[in-house]
Amino acid sequence: MSKRLYAGNLHFDLTDTALQQVFGHVGGVEKAEVIKDRATGLSRGFGFVEMMTIEDGEAAIAELDGADVMGRVLRVAPAKPHEPPRRGRSAAYETGIE
Repeated sequence: MSKRLYAGNLHFDLTDTALQQVFGHVGGVEKAEVIKDRATGLSRGFGFVEMMTIEDGEAAIAELDGADVMGRVLRVAPAKPHEPPRRGRSAAYETGIE
């Protein structure tokens, strides 16, 4: 079983490999990916890391959340499940905001 983590506030020059190395100091990493803008190919400043075990994921959150990586304060949290975009009525309509 793996633990998928969100890594935010990444330096824009951080690569997938460098992100994997940062998390690899804490535990086993299955995959690390910096999310890139489709149009420009540049980093969007966040990514996702899949740790080998739940324990490795918990250790990564404890050790790396708030750590300085390339001059930026890293934010690490459990990744939320991906939700497909809403179709149809606007979110404002559904919440009663006009």
